[in-house]
Amino acid sequence: MNVEFQRFLESLSALETNSATGVQSLAVSLLLAFLLGQCIAVVYRWTHVGVSYSRTFTQSLVVLTMAVTLVMFVIGDNIVTAFGLLGALAIIRFRNVLKDTRDTSFIFVALVLGMALGAQRHVVALFGASALLAVILYMRAVDFGATTRFDGHLSVRLPHLPTSAGEMQTTLRRFCRRVRQVSSRHVAGGEAVEYVFEVRLRDRQRGDEMVEELRQYARATDASLVVRDQIAEI
Repeated sequence: MNVEFQRFLESLSALETNSATGVQSLAVSLLLAFLLGQCIAVVYRWTHVGVSYSRTFTQSLVVLTMAVTLVMFVIGDNIVTAFGLLGALAIIRFRNVLKDTRDTSFIFVALVLGMALGAQRHVVALFGASALLAVILYMRAVDFGATTRFDGHLSVRLPHLPTSAGEMQTTLRRFCRRVRQVSSRHVAGGEAVEYVFEVRLRDRQRGDEMVEELRQYARATDASLVVRDQIAEI
């Protein structure tokens, strides 16, 4: 597998050293732009937080990478063509306002990769995309820059049954990345225990499902989840 990958990189390097920008070079560059553009779009969708997600913006990342690649082929070494394209782009009015600086970063990544592919620097584009997307995924995984390590508070009231506590822990491990017990106290004359946890959910959209499973399997007589508004941390 490593030998085949090395041969693939060598073939890309051979295309870079070839000054002729023929149909084969254009096809390879556009294909790589399509694949890398999809990688950018998928990582953007995976790591997006908040309520401002746009499907059309995600699709535009793929199209933008391919379009910039094609523009680089059109320009080539012709300075007159470059100024002509610059003038044509100046006429277009872009009315879409980016509310998140992170979206601007993804557009910049698509532009840079498109330029590298259009200049037939395929190896640079591949390694550059791998490094950039790996950093983005890493920051999402460790919640880099977040002011809090938990999504919210979970309150659970369990009856004194032999299996209730074990079922509760199993459910929490399945739905939560991180759990910290804040308090526990006996209620209802000692017939039940009320727990309060700080939780970091694996998927914020499945919070209600976790509460329902606590009621069904752990026999929780009362369970409520209060999730912090994440808009402030966008």
